[in-house]
Amino acid sequence: MLKIIITIFVSVFSSLSLADELPSWREGATKNNIITFVESVTTPGDKNFVPINKRIAVFDNDGTLWSEKPYYFQLAFALDRLKELAPDNPEWQQDPILKAALEGDIKTLISGGKESLLKVIMLSHTGITTEEFNEIVIRWTSEARHPATKRLYIDMVYQPMLELLEYLRAKEFETWIVSGGGIDFMRAWSDKVYGIPPEQVIGSSIKTSYKIIDGIPTIIREPQIDFINDKSGKPVGIHKHIGIRPIAAFGNSDGDLEMLQWTTAGDGGRLGVIIHHTDAEREYAYDKNTHIGRLDKALTEASIKGWTVVNMKKDWGIIFPME
Repeated sequence: MLKIIITIFVSVFSSLSLADELPSWREGATKNNIITFVESVTTPGDKNFVPINKRIAVFDNDGTLWSEKPYYFQLAFALDRLKELAPDNPEWQQDPILKAALEGDIKTLISGGKESLLKVIMLSHTGITTEEFNEIVIRWTSEARHPATKRLYIDMVYQPMLELLEYLRAKEFETWIVSGGGIDFMRAWSDKVYGIPPEQVIGSSIKTSYKIIDGIPTIIREPQIDFINDKSGKPVGIHKHIGIRPIAAFGNSDGDLEMLQWTTAGDGGRLGVIIHHTDAEREYAYDKNTHIGRLDKALTEASIKGWTVVNMKKDWGIIFPME
């Protein structure tokens, strides 16, 4: 009898401990799916057990780990940087796209498509050393604020996802960022904000070159695209930087579809998770009808592949740490 009581106590205590790992997640199927997967792949003897060296979880950044509305935060950085440089480049006022960017006319800028955005990125992100760029990004993240909430951009991270990152690392997972955002932009603050070191960040990149300047070896950021880590580029980036297929992937848009497909197509226990923005009061509500973070094909495939879809309004008790 005593043995039965002890067994029941241990079982209940373990369940409570697991629930406490993700306190901002409301009880329900979504939270249970995540915990069940993690416990399965980390329990020796379980049919889905995965050795520590293969416990890789990959996360998109924009819209998955932090907010992405009203437009990508790196675009906000690029616009602020462009304004800093504008006094020394008066000719920019003659370019309709750059003029729109300097005036904060996001609608016109986005309507120009990828070419317009790349023009702004090239002018605002290049022509300096990697050290200079890193310092500029760190300064910006310590000062720049979201236009709607007036909070620092780095405070617009999702508390439930911060808890999830900690939970996975406690279970000896490696947590990687795999984002369409700039790799050096994210590396400047990923450790401070997410606890993810710069060497575990995969992103889009521009070309760099090695030069000796005033006798000092430096790496210069050149105005050329090197790699776009989005859509089908994400599995390629994962292969290039990690070298093995992850066992868990988290995204929020069609840009993450191929990453989710690649991850969940492997053998053994696999987890695919989509963050669905459904809370217009506490954050934003959007999916198919948006230019930023469009979620259409991936949402459809989630129901076919059995991926877990997080309903932000229903599944998250709070969204931001300050709540």
